[in-house]
Amino acid sequence: MTAVTVRNVWKSYGAQNVLERVNLTLPAHSFCAIVGASGCGKTTFLRMLLSQEKPTRGEILIDGAPIAPEPGPDRGVVFQRYSVFPHLTAVENVALALEFRASRLLGKLFGAAKRAALAEARAMLEAVGLAGAGDKYPAELSGGMQQRLAIAQALIRRPRILLLDEPFGALDVGTKAQMHELLLRLWRDSDMTVFMVTHDIQEGFALATRVAVFDKWRIDPQAPDLYGATITYDVPLDRAERQAMRPGPAQEEGAEA
Repeated sequence: MTAVTVRNVWKSYGAQNVLERVNLTLPAHSFCAIVGASGCGKTTFLRMLLSQEKPTRGEILIDGAPIAPEPGPDRGVVFQRYSVFPHLTAVENVALALEFRASRLLGKLFGAAKRAALAEARAMLEAVGLAGAGDKYPAELSGGMQQRLAIAQALIRRPRILLLDEPFGALDVGTKAQMHELLLRLWRDSDMTVFMVTHDIQEGFALATRVAVFDKWRIDPQAPDLYGATITYDVPLDRAERQAMRPGPAQEEGAEA
C-alpha cells in the first residue's frame, strides 16, 4: 500500500503562481478526488504527482521517500482523451507495456514470452469487462469501451498510484455509472492509492474517501497571477458517518509564506 504526503508545495511559472501552500497527508489505499474551478491547478497538481512537473518549492513524498524525478511504472495515468494506439488491437495495446518492460531495446517479444504477455493482457481486459474485445481495434469500440481499455493499459504494470484526469467527463450518464462501478471494484481489489481530478463534485463525493477542493483563497484584482490556488477544503469521508468539512487553506503550522 502507498501513502502520499505533500508538504508546502508551490508551483510557479515565472511570475505566475499556479499553486501555493499545498499540504496533504493521504493514508495508504486512499481514493482522493480533486475538485475545483477550471484553471485552479488541479491538473498541474496531478502532473507533479506523475513527475511530469516538479514543484517550485516544497516536496512530495511516497511512503516517506521523495517522489521519483521521472514518470515510472509505479504511477499509472488515465486521461479524458483515450490514450490508446489506433493501429493496435485492444490486447496489443495492453500487452505493449509488458513488451517494453521486458525488451527495452526492441519493444517486442517473441515466442513463449509474447504468448505470456498476451495472456496477461487478455486477463486484464477481462478484469475491466472487455473479455470479448481483445482482437478489436480502438475505432471499433464505443467511448466507454475505449476508456476501459485505457484503464487496462494503466493497470497492467500494477502501479502503486493511479492518477485519473477527468476520465469520465466525455461519457454519457449510463456509461459513466458503469465506469464508476468498475473503478471502485478495481480500487477495492487492489492496494492502489487513487487520485482523480473531476469537475463534477457529486462524482467526487460518490467515489472518494477524501475530497480535496482547490481554489484561490486570496485574490489581488490588480495582480491576478500573484497568488496561487491551494486546498481550501480537505474533506475526509467516513462511509458510516461523514465527518464535518474543515475550512482551509489546509496548510500546516509553520508553512513558509
